[in-house]
Amino acid sequence: MLEEGFDDVTAVLVLPDRYRRRLRTTNGVERLNEEIRRRERVIRIFPNRESVIRLLGALLMEIDETWTTGHRYLNMDEYWQWKKEQQKSTEPAMLHVVNA
Repeated sequence: MLEEGFDDVTAVLVLPDRYRRRLRTTNGVERLNEEIRRRERVIRIFPNRESVIRLLGALLMEIDETWTTGHRYLNMDEYWQWKKEQQKSTEPAMLHVVNA
C-alpha cells in the first residue's frame, strides 16, 4: 500500500518551499473539524439528520465565503511563475527525446 501511494504522498515535495510548508500539514482540516465540534457542542442534540446537514452546510458556505473574499492562503502568482520555469527547463529535454 505504501508503494502504491508513494507518489501521492510525496507530490508536495516537488513544489516550492513556500507552498510545501503550508500544504504538507493538515492544519486546515484540523481547524475545520475544531470549528464543527465547537458549533456542535452548542446545539448538543440534533433533532434529525437534516439539521446536522444544514449546520454543516451553513458553516462550509461561511468558510468558503471567507476564503474567496478574504485573505489569500497562497499567492498563486508565484506558483504559476514557478510552473513556467519548470516547463521551460524540461522543454529542451523533451525535444531531445522527441527528435531521437
